[in-house]
Amino acid sequence: MKKKMTKSSGNVFLDLGFDPAEAAVLQMRSNLMSDLRLYIEKHKLTQAEAAKRLGISQSRVSDLVRGKWDKFSLEMLITLEARLGRTIRVEFAA
Repeated sequence: MKKKMTKSSGNVFLDLGFDPAEAAVLQMRSNLMSDLRLYIEKHKLTQAEAAKRLGISQSRVSDLVRGKWDKFSLEMLITLEARLGRTIRVEFAA
């Protein structure tokens, strides 16, 4: 049995049928959450240590590392990155 394969657009949310504007925001949120989780792993932080660095509760860190993206706005994720001393840049592509 042959399966049909469709090439990805590069944004899984767009591929799933989300409106292009919403898909762009969801992709940004996903990327930021992934980056924050990697930071916590790389620095071998406990959730309590991560909470202190990020200025949020341990339960919020738990939500973050468990990928509960619906609990974090794009603005909050940018704020968390800034609290780690990082700068977020938005690039426009044609």
